[in-house]
Amino acid sequence: MVQKDIADRKIDWKKIENYIRTKIDGIPNSEIEIKQFTEGYSNLTYMIKSGDWEAVLRRPPFGYTPPKAHDMEREYRILEKIHPVFPLAPEPYIYCDDPEIMDKHFYVMEKRNGIVIDDDIPIEFEKTAKTGQQISEAVVKTFVDLQRIDVEKSNLNDIGKPEGYLTRQVYGWIKRYKQSSTGDEVENIEEIEKWLMENIPTNEEVTVVHNDFKLNNMMFDQKDPGKVVAIFDWELATIGDPLTDLGSTVAYWADKDDPDLGINTIANNKGFYSRREFLERYTQLSGRDVSNFNYYLTFGFYKLAGILQQLYYRWKIGEMKDERFSTLNRGISNLIEMANEARNNRLL
Repeated sequence: MVQKDIADRKIDWKKIENYIRTKIDGIPNSEIEIKQFTEGYSNLTYMIKSGDWEAVLRRPPFGYTPPKAHDMEREYRILEKIHPVFPLAPEPYIYCDDPEIMDKHFYVMEKRNGIVIDDDIPIEFEKTAKTGQQISEAVVKTFVDLQRIDVEKSNLNDIGKPEGYLTRQVYGWIKRYKQSSTGDEVENIEEIEKWLMENIPTNEEVTVVHNDFKLNNMMFDQKDPGKVVAIFDWELATIGDPLTDLGSTVAYWADKDDPDLGINTIANNKGFYSRREFLERYTQLSGRDVSNFNYYLTFGFYKLAGILQQLYYRWKIGEMKDERFSTLNRGISNLIEMANEARNNRLL
């Protein structure tokens, strides 16, 4: 067995190997290799390889995790339902919550091969305007395809509660932000929170909501930047108002004139759709009415600010030591300012 990462030493990989060999057929009888893909305070992801057989294991981070956070069972159950109707979601193999096997619950799924785009165009792709356009178009089309899944016919009704979904989201994120307050002054935040609570739209359409649909949760074909081969991180997926997902996705989709938002900004590269172009293309493909999209975009920026605020709070109280988090307050302030611009219809 090959253990390449320090974090691996916290896991008894021999025990894991014995367990998965009894649960998954077809694993070659050769040495198991382990490679960690992600680390830190997000869910941990490992590649497991034996001969030409490969799979991915996902588990929560080490140490304390808040209740209901890092729910690997929920992600596994969602993949069980989503994969048959949306093959870009990887196939889940097994789920385990036996503390005798691992300290935290985990699941194993198929491994997809391709390229994940993070904060730069990968060397496998040409850095041209055409590449940016191909990637942009692939993202929008895949997003619309996901929302075209028939929730009723696909038996996805039980993965969420669409009634009152947006109201719960708005009040929930405002509560999370306040609970992680660090006392830093952020202009306009109280006005935005009040506006969000008082202007919640009513939309009875129900679709799959990924809840974290962004570029680096996608995998592209190694030779074709216009072809998506996988969508990852389904832990937060549910069913509800499709425009909530659109608001977050467009907020993540950076423009060249954006201030420092504390998030990846590859979409401000040459050739990528602007936020306006992204929204226009989405409207063309989906046929949805986006006349009140300023609300959803405002909430998208506020939600991103809330995510960063939780990380900044954990750094400020000493729970996280990574100094990269020490400047998140700037990104938070800028995200709230972007929310204010969106609220006043000055952004798109």
